Amino acid sequence: MKTTMVRKLAAALCCSLLGTSALAAAEWPAKPVRLLVGFTPGGPTDNVARILADKLGSELGQPVIVENRAGAAGNIAATALKQAAADGYTLLYNTSSIVIAPWVYRSPGFEPLKDFAPVGLTAAVPLVLAVTTKIEADAPDDLAALIKAKPGEYNYASSGVGAIEHLTAAQLLSALGLQATHVAYKGTAPAQVDLIAGSTQFTTTTLNTAIGPVQAGQLKALAITSRERWSGMPELPTIAETLVPGFESLAWQGIVAPAGTPEPVLQRLNQAINAALASPEVRQKLDQQGTITLGGSVEDYRGYMAAEYERWGKVVEATGARID
Repeated sequence: MKTTMVRKLAAALCCSLLGTSALAAAEWPAKPVRLLVGFTPGGPTDNVARILADKLGSELGQPVIVENRAGAAGNIAATALKQAAADGYTLLYNTSSIVIAPWVYRSPGFEPLKDFAPVGLTAAVPLVLAVTTKIEADAPDDLAALIKAKPGEYNYASSGVGAIEHLTAAQLLSALGLQATHVAYKGTAPAQVDLIAGSTQFTTTTLNTAIGPVQAGQLKALAITSRERWSGMPELPTIAETLVPGFESLAWQGIVAPAGTPEPVLQRLNQAINAALASPEVRQKLDQQGTITLGGSVEDYRGYMAAEYERWGKVVEATGARID
């Protein structure tokens, strides 16, 4: 008799909790949603986040407010999200650094696959193999030949140790059996200034960062890291075409919520993300910045994050790109 009563109480409690969760999801969002960005205002990641936030606000019927928490390659914003309530009102516009950081930093402050609930994959930005105009290299093979002739004498710039620019260039050099010296800067801007001046010779940097100086003739773009050429520069070959078959490296972006966020809220958010990404206006704005529009389900993003976590872990191990 007591067992039967306990089971009935447990079932009632379960139904009550499920009902509460469903009710919360039905009422969500009842107030503005914060979208944390781990980088400075006006930067390429921030620009994409704001384009999407504006459209997401229209889809959800509540403002989506971008809040910049810059620093530590995005780790500050990610840690802030981990500490936020799991109610769908605080989200993070993350980059691929979210799965790279745990391999690079001893204590990044979060575990991406444990502390966050994937909501949706939004976009990806290819990287560009770019060189200073001070060297005689007009094609990927030219640069490879120069580096091969003088191992370790050519320098490549990145925005910091363990940044995707660093890891992509290191991975490319490793695949080609070449040696060059990494020069880490505190951000993309100073790295680009020295590359233009010729203090360093090459880099792999995001397309939306490279477009301006390449079009101004300050840098030379040799190849792109996506599998297909970009429509904005159709003459620019891929690295897979010219140097390493099958090579691809993308600085991808997405949105995550704190772990424990109700599944109905995640699904509602995911629907809004996909609707925003399907907007011709959004797609045009992103394409102008060299950004590939993605999308997909919550489950798709969960699997993608897990695969990328494993992939970049192997790259960091191979390159030794760690910060203690």
